Amino acid sequence: MPAISVSGLSRTFTTKRGPVEAVRGIDLTAERGEILGFLGPNGAGKTTTLRMLTTLLAPTGGSATIAGCDLVRDPAGVRRASGYVAQSGGVDPHVSVREELVTQARLYRLTKAQAVARTEELAADLGLTGVLDRRTAALSGGQRRRLDIAMGLTHRPHVLFLDEPTTGLDPGSRADLWDLVRRIRAEHGTTVFLTTHYLDEADALADRLVIVDKGVVVADGTPDALKRTHAGSPDASLQDTFLAITGRDSAPKDTAPLAV
Repeated sequence: MPAISVSGLSRTFTTKRGPVEAVRGIDLTAERGEILGFLGPNGAGKTTTLRMLTTLLAPTGGSATIAGCDLVRDPAGVRRASGYVAQSGGVDPHVSVREELVTQARLYRLTKAQAVARTEELAADLGLTGVLDRRTAALSGGQRRRLDIAMGLTHRPHVLFLDEPTTGLDPGSRADLWDLVRRIRAEHGTTVFLTTHYLDEADALADRLVIVDKGVVVADGTPDALKRTHAGSPDASLQDTFLAITGRDSAPKDTAPLAV
């Protein structure tokens, strides 16, 4: 069974001007241990799809399973089986890294001793041991993103959802995060569902890409296969390939409407 299986997933919003079909029937799968890049222009339906798959928004149609748990019938099971690292993060700036990780572990019903042990384990694994007693507000951007990912991994999820994980990071910190994502997959067999506007990031990390536009999947395949099919050569840039598929750029513009 795939780690992620999505069939006809849709979401329609009711507005004063009438219904808005943000997602119009997404079909996709991700295998265990696969890094899946989920791409699309601004307003293509990426955010809405991600919110549905992480149980933050109920779908209005279709179905999905995450690590064998039904998205609609067993949302608690989906949350137990998956970790979610939001683009903006969610740490308390007034507490220490240690306190944040222990609290997260306790929320997942680990005992105090288990929470302390898991905190030490995560800190060693993600390079946070030296800052465990530092307030989260004093962390660098790269350290804060590693903490965000550590919190998403607290309960050893089968599937990790990463929403724009390197936004705002310098090139060195981005490279470190790429290595971390690869290591999480290699060492734990974790399935990684990655959304990003950085096409070089998707090209470097993803085993396979799913590109959505106007609420539906418009391309699905390995980076090389998509380049060959849509840009004429596996040596083409993913930027050119993306433009050939969607006719639009991947990065949001300041004047663009809010992505759904």
